[in-house]
Amino acid sequence: MIVRSHLPWPLRWVIYAVALGFSAAIALWAFEFGKDIAGLDRSSREEVMRLRAELDGLKEESERAQAIANTADSLLKAEKVAQERLAAQLKQAEAENLALKADLGFFERLLPVAGGAAAGGALTVRGFHVEPATASQLRFQLLVMQNGRPSAPFEGRYELTMNGELEGQPWSASLPGGTKPLQVKQYARVEGRIDHPEGAVVKTVQVRVLNGSGAVMATQMAKL
Repeated sequence: MIVRSHLPWPLRWVIYAVALGFSAAIALWAFEFGKDIAGLDRSSREEVMRLRAELDGLKEESERAQAIANTADSLLKAEKVAQERLAAQLKQAEAENLALKADLGFFERLLPVAGGAAAGGALTVRGFHVEPATASQLRFQLLVMQNGRPSAPFEGRYELTMNGELEGQPWSASLPGGTKPLQVKQYARVEGRIDHPEGAVVKTVQVRVLNGSGAVMATQMAKL
């Protein structure tokens, strides 16, 4: 015969409840103890705050760096534009300098030459220079000036006549195409080339300046 002791149901429930509560208390203590050991409860919030502060600092540094980069880019663009403007001005100054040198050489070559005859003293061929360019071409430079203070520009034409020999015979020829228009305010500078037969020996070239009615105003002769 087996003797079993039976506890009342209410007492059994009380014992079960105490056991479950004790187990829950042990589990909660273990969890809190684990958090305390890991330092999660104390340092996690401080770590998050520190990381947020570092992130904010990095954002500020990035914004400052971007602002500096934008300023530097603007300065570089402005400097590039300034350099291009200076280069254009320098190129223009060089072109003007070359033109001035060309004018100076032109006047240095022609001004020492005595002036040609002038009708009425109103116009003068101040300089006339001719030189060979190729076997069938001459290069000429002409400087015509108005004397005194002209009241109006001179409107006329000029013609060139070559004289020499061709195949052992006397030869002469005028500027191909006939006379050329000429306008003189204070002075007029004319440069050009004259074609002639390849076998021709040009000895002299004469220039004549004509007014609107065809009257000769000034002449000059250049020898080769």
